[in-house]
Formats: sequence, C-alpha cells, structure tokens
Amino acid sequence: MIKDNDPEMIAELDRLDAAVKAAPPGDTSAQIALWRQATALEHWFFVARGPADRPRPYAVAAEQGSMICLYSSAARASEAARALGPGDPESGAAPLFGVPMPAAIDYVASFGRAGVFGVTLDHPRIGHYIPLVNLGLLKSWIEGSGQ
Repeated sequence: MIKDNDPEMIAELDRLDAAVKAAPPGDTSAQIALWRQATALEHWFFVARGPADRPRPYAVAAEQGSMICLYSSAARASEAARALGPGDPESGAAPLFGVPMPAAIDYVASFGRAGVFGVTLDHPRIGHYIPLVNLGLLKSWIEGSGQ
C-alpha cells in the first residue's frame, strides 16, 4: 500500500476549506490556495470501482456532470466509501488506490474523454471541485514550483 499523505498537509486542507466557505462572494483566493495545497500532496487517493486489474475511480453525479472523487488520504477515501456505499455491503471496506503527483493530474484528466466533467476533493467532507479543463492550471503550479 502507498504511504499516506502527511496529516499536517491534510489538516491544512481543512483550514483552507473553512477559508473558502468564509470568503466573500467572488473572492477566489482561498479556493486557489486550497487547490495549490491539493497539488502539494504526494498522492491522490481514489475509491476503486470495477475489476482489480483495471480499477477506475469512484465518481458522483452532479448538475454539471460526473465528478471523480479524489481524496487527500487513504483514511478519508475509506471513510467516504463507508458513507457513500461503494464498499463491501458487510464490512464497508472498499478497495483504494493512490496515484503519485503530478501523474495523478494526468490520470484524472484522461477521464475527460469518457465525458467526466470534473474532480471533487474529499467528497462529501470538503466537496470543492474543479472542472477537468482547469487541471492544466494545477499542473502548471507544480511545474512552476519544481516539484
């Protein structure tokens, strides 16, 4: 199993989530900071759907279209799987997988060909989303930082 992300990085996401919710309408600075923090994680985690040899990430239906659920930690992905129901009916466990950054951005972006609209962070706990067409911006932040 892939090593989980640093708990302090995840706690910072929670702090930034609160800042996004408290920001005045039209102020996107907290939203930008939240997604910058998400790009600083070592891995993005997903709840696996489909066959074990070809898993695909769990997604939810939204008004805009399907949204892939990405998680900041394996613990949050497991928690969401229990709450949302894609896990085993008896144990509540669901298979998870992690993709290292920045490859995770390209991985998620590849689902645009299948009609996926966006990606949502730590759904339903945080739930902020970004359209797949904007993932290039996230990747440019990583490339600009030398990560």
